Amino acid sequence: MRGAERTRGSRADQADQRRAELLEAARRVVLERGISSTRVADIAKATNVSGGLIHYHFATKDDLITAMLRATIDGEVARLRELVEGAGTAVDRLDQVLSFYIPRSRTDQSWLLWIDAFATGLRETVVRDNLLELETAWIGAVERVIQEGVDSGEFSCEDPRGAAERLDGMLDGLIIRYTLHPSVLSRTRLLEHARIAAAREVGLPRSAFPAP
Repeated sequence: MRGAERTRGSRADQADQRRAELLEAARRVVLERGISSTRVADIAKATNVSGGLIHYHFATKDDLITAMLRATIDGEVARLRELVEGAGTAVDRLDQVLSFYIPRSRTDQSWLLWIDAFATGLRETVVRDNLLELETAWIGAVERVIQEGVDSGEFSCEDPRGAAERLDGMLDGLIIRYTLHPSVLSRTRLLEHARIAAAREVGLPRSAFPAP
C-alpha cells in the first residue's frame, strides 16, 4: 500500500515538474512572440514535446497562458506582501514597494510581459482579469503602507486608497515610456518621480525618502 502511495506521489511530482517546465517555456515564448501570436505549437517546439502532451496538462492555449500569468502574479504578490509586512518605517516600506514595482531595466521580463498583456487585455477577457488582479494587489499594498503610516503618525493623507491609485496610474505611464524610450527617461529619474509623488501624497518633504 505504501509503495502504491509513493508511486502516486512520484507521478504527481513529475506532473507538477512538467507543468512548471511548460509554464516557463510559455513565458519565454510569449516574451519573444507576444501573447496573441503565441501558439501551442511554438511552446511544444521550445520544449521539444508534442502538442498532445501540452494539451494533456492544459486543455487550451488560454488555460496555459492563464496559468503562466497566474504563476507570475503569485510570485509578485508574495514579494509585495513580504515588503509590506517587513521591518522598517512606513517610509522605508513604501520606498521598497515603489522600487520593486519599477523595472530594473527596460528588458525586465515581468514588465515586458505585462505591457504585452495590457494590449492583449483589450480583446481577451481572461488576460484583462489577470491584469486587474495584479493591479488590485499592487494598489492594495501601497494603500496598506500609507494607511499604516497614517495610523502611526508618520504620514498625513486623507485618502490612502486614492493616493495609491494615483501613484499606480502615474507609474504605469512612466514605466511604459521608460521601457519604450530609455534614452528619454532613465530608471534613476523614474524612481525620483515616484519618490517626489509619494512624498506629496503622504504629506512629507522629498528629503524624507532616500536620495537618488
